[in-house]
Amino acid sequence: MSEHSFATRAIHAGQAPDPQTGAIIPPIYQASTHVQDGIGGFPRGYEYNRAGNPTRSSLETQLAALEGGSAALSFASGLAAEDALLRGILKPGDHVVLGNDVYGGTYRLLTRVLAPWGIETSTVALEDADAIRAAIRPETRIVWLETPSNPLLKIVDIAVIAEIAHAAGAVVVVDNTFASPALQQPLALGADLVVHSTTKYLGGHSDVLGGAIVFGDDRHYEPIAFQQFAVGAVSAPLDAWLTTRGIKTLAVRVRQHSENAQAIAEWAAERPEFETVFYPGLATHPGHDVAARQMSGFGGMLSLALSAGPEAARAFAESTRLFQLAESLGGVESLIGYPPEMTHASVRGTALAVPENVVRLSVGIEDVRDLIADLEQGLERVAG
Repeated sequence: MSEHSFATRAIHAGQAPDPQTGAIIPPIYQASTHVQDGIGGFPRGYEYNRAGNPTRSSLETQLAALEGGSAALSFASGLAAEDALLRGILKPGDHVVLGNDVYGGTYRLLTRVLAPWGIETSTVALEDADAIRAAIRPETRIVWLETPSNPLLKIVDIAVIAEIAHAAGAVVVVDNTFASPALQQPLALGADLVVHSTTKYLGGHSDVLGGAIVFGDDRHYEPIAFQQFAVGAVSAPLDAWLTTRGIKTLAVRVRQHSENAQAIAEWAAERPEFETVFYPGLATHPGHDVAARQMSGFGGMLSLALSAGPEAARAFAESTRLFQLAESLGGVESLIGYPPEMTHASVRGTALAVPENVVRLSVGIEDVRDLIADLEQGLERVAG
């Protein structure tokens, strides 16, 4: 399957027709356990749903094929995937280097759940190679990055960070949720592991929760797979099936998301109501050149800083109609959010706090003329 293009792999990897009926779509194996042919005999490789399920296996094959990985694991949520990864690799006394624009849930997991267990965390500007070198300690085990980041769309050079981290013996983890494998292949750029909230672009329809880890090689597979089995945060069969269904249209969806977001970013860059447009597809974005080199498109996420300040930003987030006020991202419908009090409320009052005049847009695949008209009427309502 690796010889085929991305869009072909998205549709066919792990998706052989049902051998008994010829059904073009593999069935949902809604089963909690599997018959043994003797005590401890598993002729078809499956024992109990927490350990493995055919529908989940199909999704994992699909995910590994999309990211160019050796294997993948599917979880109940993105944070469940992150937790299994961190517990599988780290031990008390280890240290993690994070970007200073990391997703609030990742920061909360490390600093409030794993810190009492003995894990230390430092946040740095990952765009600055010298800052990364300065932050790495002898006990640094993981360098964790998002690119584009959430919500300020910072771009990090994956290959540069991989070289620095590997020289220090650290593992490189890339959260590829914003870009999706349709636009970016971190493993090919030197990353060791990729994590996803499959809830977002991979599922793509705002109807399923999930997470995933894709492995560049087999070094970390067993300890992380053990965490998944022992703790049990696996994706249910129906959830795995829905994610697979979403992935089949990933290539065409992300293309339209990106086209719409580019048009909106260019529109917003001309509006005095916005002091900053955070979108890597703009030549004025500080990470534009790196993004153009390591991504095949610039994605459907952008953030806007309102010139009139925090109250205007809050009012704008509550004034749109097609852009619906909600958490999450990556679905076919457009969403707007106010990160300081929504997705990133957990980092308020810290060095990672999002500027309070920023709103975040997840640009859907509606007609972009309608989306821009909706943003314009939102600005008019804010202006009063």
